[in-house]
Amino acid sequence: MSEPIQTVCPSCGAINRVPADKPREKANCGKCHRPLFPAEPVNLSAASMQRMVNKSQTPMVVDFWADWCGPCRQMAPEFHQAAQMLAPNVIFGKLDTQTAPEISQMYGIRGIPSMIMFKDGQEVGRKTGALHHEEIAQWVRGFV
Repeated sequence: MSEPIQTVCPSCGAINRVPADKPREKANCGKCHRPLFPAEPVNLSAASMQRMVNKSQTPMVVDFWADWCGPCRQMAPEFHQAAQMLAPNVIFGKLDTQTAPEISQMYGIRGIPSMIMFKDGQEVGRKTGALHHEEIAQWVRGFV
């Protein structure tokens, strides 16, 4: 029998252990009872991003964006569609660089939109520029 998967609830931040044989689509948080693997991007703060990246065994791709950025707004529905395609095996998150400049600086974000793929707490890939949902999904699949 496989070990449970540790994942952080994107809604409340609680750490959950999901049995490996349980369908991820049906996994809900033990604390807030919301889905652990949503089929849409999660809005992140600096703290929630760090917690999800460092404490979760689920691969995560983060879109670094800003409201004033035209290409970021253009890519938002594409990112959302890619999240629907790859859920529940990957968590998609969005971090507003205006509200979390320290995280942008920590990860050396120089242009937006930028996506970083995290696996087991480590950055495993990075892409800058607006992409179509198929391109996003293909890029992410290269890491999972």
